[in-house]
Amino acid sequence: MAEKPQIPDEAEVRARWGDFNWIPANAIKVKEIIARYPEGRQQSAVMPLLDLAQRQVGFETNTQGWLPVPVMEFIANQLGMAYIRVYEVATFYTMYNLAPVGRYHVQLCGTTPCMLRGSDDVMAACKAKGLSKGHTTADGLFTLTEVECLGACANAPMVQINDDNFEDLTFESMTAVLEALVKGESPKAGPQIDRQTSCPEGGPTSLKEMVSANHDYRGEWK
Repeated sequence: MAEKPQIPDEAEVRARWGDFNWIPANAIKVKEIIARYPEGRQQSAVMPLLDLAQRQVGFETNTQGWLPVPVMEFIANQLGMAYIRVYEVATFYTMYNLAPVGRYHVQLCGTTPCMLRGSDDVMAACKAKGLSKGHTTADGLFTLTEVECLGACANAPMVQINDDNFEDLTFESMTAVLEALVKGESPKAGPQIDRQTSCPEGGPTSLKEMVSANHDYRGEWK
């Protein structure tokens, strides 16, 4: 389902990102991350460092962030890894963007549970707002990607936008989420219907006392 990333010209990428280095705050975080692992196992830090680098690129470009090749090479050198090993990690996990994306990366789940519960309507809402699968809008605000399961099947259909999930979507509620983001607002993440996380619509129907506290039912079950 995922589209081939449109990676920019290598010369342009190296001209922009060839001298990548951690900003001071992230340099401190990097030392803390690497210190979590035993001596000689620093390569285990590759995933959090890739995520941190992507976020730094996003901060510098006012987007959700991506991983230019020189940035991955920088991390490989810092961890004493072959570059191809870092690239293997970055290409395996869809949490890493291999090409520039917009300020809001809309990852729409099109796997079976979401499809059966209306992901086509969610896609139609995106299309109606000018989003095109595999592309970034002209204003640089949105990138739309169709992805495999994002693990919220009970609340299908859903999308992930940057770090937040938006679930139980319809054409109307997806439209409202996109319109709020255009206005610079922060739409409510999670279910877009009246339910808490994956509870039944309208609230829990069993174990209701567990909603607000860790209730011990054992005395009542004797």
